[in-house]
Amino acid sequence: MTDRGEEVAGDVRDTDVVALAGALRKAVRGEVGFDVTARALVTMDASNYRRVPLGVVAPRDADDVAAVLEVCRDRGVPVMARGGGTSIAGQATGTGVVLDFTRHMTALVELDPGSRTAVVQPGLVLDRLQEAAAPHGLRFGPDPSTHSRCTLGGMIGNNSCGSHSVAWGTTADSVRELSVITARGRRLRLGQGWAGAPDGLRELAEGELARLRTGFPDLPRRISGYALDALLPEKGADVARSFCGSEGTLGILTEAVVRLVDSPRARALAVLAYADESAAAEAAAGLLPLGPLTVEGMAADLVPAGAGLPGGGAWLFVETGGETAAEARARAEEIVRAADVVDSLVVTDPAAQRSLWRIREDAAGTATRMPDGTEAWPGWEDCAVPPARLGGYLREFRALLAAHGLRGTPYGHFGDGCIHVRVDFDLLTEAGVGRFRRFSEELADLVVAHGGSLSGEHGDGQARAELLPRMYGADMVALFERAKAVWDPDDLLNPGMLVRPARLDENLRFSVLPRRPVDVAFAYPADGGDFRAAVRRCVGVAKCRTTTVSGPAVMCPSFRATGEEEHSTRGRARLLHEMLAGDLVTDGWRSPEVLGALDLCLSCKGCRSDCPAGVDMATYKAEFLYHHYAGRRRPAAHHSMGRLPEWLRWASRAHLTPLLNTLAAVRPLAGLGKHLAGIAPERDIPRLAPRTFTAWWRKRKPTTPPTPTPTAGDLVVLWPDTFTEHLAPSVGQAAVRVLEAAGLRVALPPTLLPDKGAIGDGRTRSVAALLTARRAKVCCGLTYVSTGQLDRARTVLRRTLDLMEPVLRAGVPVVVLEPSCATALRTDLPELLPDDPRATRLSAAVHTFAETLERHAPHWTPPAVGRPVAGQTHCHQHAVLGDAPDRRLRAAAGLTGELSGGCCGLAGNFGFEKGHFEVSRACAEDRLLPSVRQASEDTVILADGFSCRTQLDQLADVRGRHLAEVLAEALDRADGGRADEDR
Repeated sequence: MTDRGEEVAGDVRDTDVVALAGALRKAVRGEVGFDVTARALVTMDASNYRRVPLGVVAPRDADDVAAVLEVCRDRGVPVMARGGGTSIAGQATGTGVVLDFTRHMTALVELDPGSRTAVVQPGLVLDRLQEAAAPHGLRFGPDPSTHSRCTLGGMIGNNSCGSHSVAWGTTADSVRELSVITARGRRLRLGQGWAGAPDGLRELAEGELARLRTGFPDLPRRISGYALDALLPEKGADVARSFCGSEGTLGILTEAVVRLVDSPRARALAVLAYADESAAAEAAAGLLPLGPLTVEGMAADLVPAGAGLPGGGAWLFVETGGETAAEARARAEEIVRAADVVDSLVVTDPAAQRSLWRIREDAAGTATRMPDGTEAWPGWEDCAVPPARLGGYLREFRALLAAHGLRGTPYGHFGDGCIHVRVDFDLLTEAGVGRFRRFSEELADLVVAHGGSLSGEHGDGQARAELLPRMYGADMVALFERAKAVWDPDDLLNPGMLVRPARLDENLRFSVLPRRPVDVAFAYPADGGDFRAAVRRCVGVAKCRTTTVSGPAVMCPSFRATGEEEHSTRGRARLLHEMLAGDLVTDGWRSPEVLGALDLCLSCKGCRSDCPAGVDMATYKAEFLYHHYAGRRRPAAHHSMGRLPEWLRWASRAHLTPLLNTLAAVRPLAGLGKHLAGIAPERDIPRLAPRTFTAWWRKRKPTTPPTPTPTAGDLVVLWPDTFTEHLAPSVGQAAVRVLEAAGLRVALPPTLLPDKGAIGDGRTRSVAALLTARRAKVCCGLTYVSTGQLDRARTVLRRTLDLMEPVLRAGVPVVVLEPSCATALRTDLPELLPDDPRATRLSAAVHTFAETLERHAPHWTPPAVGRPVAGQTHCHQHAVLGDAPDRRLRAAAGLTGELSGGCCGLAGNFGFEKGHFEVSRACAEDRLLPSVRQASEDTVILADGFSCRTQLDQLADVRGRHLAEVLAEALDRADGGRADEDR
């Protein structure tokens, strides 16, 4: 039942798992999960390590925790406490029973502004505490970059810090009292003056006072080992402080009293540019006397293009605070004057500051890929040295990397001398793992030589605990072992961490993956065509586990709807990893566990842009469904909605549209139809348009284009996607109206598919060729991809490329009105047909409606609408296409306000499938529906996606409109009411 090759303490291979699970279910009120999914979700944290637990318990209270400890103690089963699972050193993995505090023990028990304290449970997410404290002008000082999902219990366990530690210190500096339960069931209230000390701890410390006074390096970010020096009498014999950073090895935290600090009323951000990271590092310590709130550093290779930073090769982000904006700005300008910089920028706008801070906070994910796409890994994520020695240390660190043929991008808390870095270790081969060990040993010696700590924030875990003797010496490490024995004499709590540790090159998460690539349908160009590498993208930083999102962000709507780890991007990636490993999830592509986790994935593609590591779960889901149902019966919804373009074309050709609309309006018949088609009974079946878009096109009267007469270069091809064609032709009609008003000539794609030769290229004159050609329609393949019918998708896309050859040869832009269809053509098409050069050409030719106007009618002025807008940016547009041209077009038309982020929840076939309605509605209630309900009566509700408009109609009785419709209506008003009987 354990990980392969496991040699750590706490061997559980002989445990009677059935009896253990039964005893736990009788003893606790919280959930007990010993199934494959529950275990697979917690095999890893954000580190390089993997351990397979026996089971997971979500305790409801301290009594549940005590009961779990009693059951496990009687059977000799280890217990590991887990919060957000974002630890980077492996300490949030274990082989016994995992305690998941994020389900129930998440309360903010009390917040007392007068005493500036809060009482919290270990599963409370840091941002929830910050939100509660903010109205009182208070905040919790430490703020790791994972603040939106890390828990207070995890922060205490790791003694976390964050960017503001130069002002407010580490978590240990903010802890007043801790309630813990020891492995033997004692309930202790830890505090100063030996409060709550277990028997023997005081005697141990008082017998080693000299060692405690001289054996610890003096630096702000010394997190490694046990903080036994906090027990010195001159430091208040603070048992609570000494418990911080113990990584769950001494006791299980059930409640904490934490200190809050005053939050500045205003802030400014000084962005200081330097030639390189060493120059930035050397400057950081000199800024500390000026009292900044942060001194964060990062280099150019972690900064995306167009980030808006001043010119340079590395930057310091120095935040200042004040009672007023002017005071905060003045302090920032003082820092700029004191700094010897290449260039600088002072930012006072809060939104602009948040945008810049996101670059820094996402670095833990973006650093997992080198600029050339090579994978990079943690392991030496947060060494710390005295700030004054940081520049020299970084130069020697770079030299050590080069000596081992490795690359890494340092960034982090320069003001505290703490450096984060992901290194391109080869952890897949024996030789690479050997190099990882040698580098680790030499880097540990380098850190110690600079008077530093192996861990400056994230703890030792398995990554560094083996090397603690190099930092502390054998005698101090022996003292750590004695302290562990005082607290946990049976070694049941998180064994293998800090003392008697596992080797740093054991239990690597990659060792269980297949040695050869697996056969897949997509090309995975960003991962070298290797599905294993695609799955490895998820390193566990868990940005997908946030319960709220702001701005245009989307990821991960299903997690926000259910709160379950298996419905997060990370949870799904974990199950795919275990599917490839094969020792826990044993059914491969046929796995019901993976299918269950992916079932509620909306394929919104939000993770493709919002995940710092670029995970693309929509593609992974399509890949999995393709293999899972190969040679097997598919769900009815895959046939009814996955092949929707075929059914709608057939109904149109057979002139059955009126009949189908009539039948859909008869409730019993509609109910039967939905049952047979696998459609949710709560859903209404959308009405088909009485006339398709192309039928309108064939009969319309072309408008006279404005002068000057368009040239050949003004031609655009308007893509008649399935939704526009059969369900919302008014969108296509409006787009034609606007594009022509902007001086563009509009054509539709060719519809003749020859057996040989080319039709529609302007050269084919053969009657035989024309007679043998057959009519066909272009299609992006979206519905086939989303249901995993990838063979059919490739067939449809090849036919589309055949039809589009004349367009591609002419280099004409292709306007796609439906964002999901544009996304399919931009991404799925070239990844499904990587060997067809036409796929890349068509992908590059695809333009959104707004992009087309901006690029090909740059001098056109849209009509003035002059109204506020509400609604939602389509999730695919946010993730793949981008909406900057849409924003500029709206602004030019006088459409004011912002659209919400998130996902509408309908997401094509997802929200229509049986069993998905409640989650679909919850996703809509997250951002979209509240934004619409709050809108004023004259607000224009924008929704470019057919799914978004349908969701608004069915859940809010609100008509959303495509931007093209809004502009076309304004044009008609400006023309005094355009008479067009065909519209």
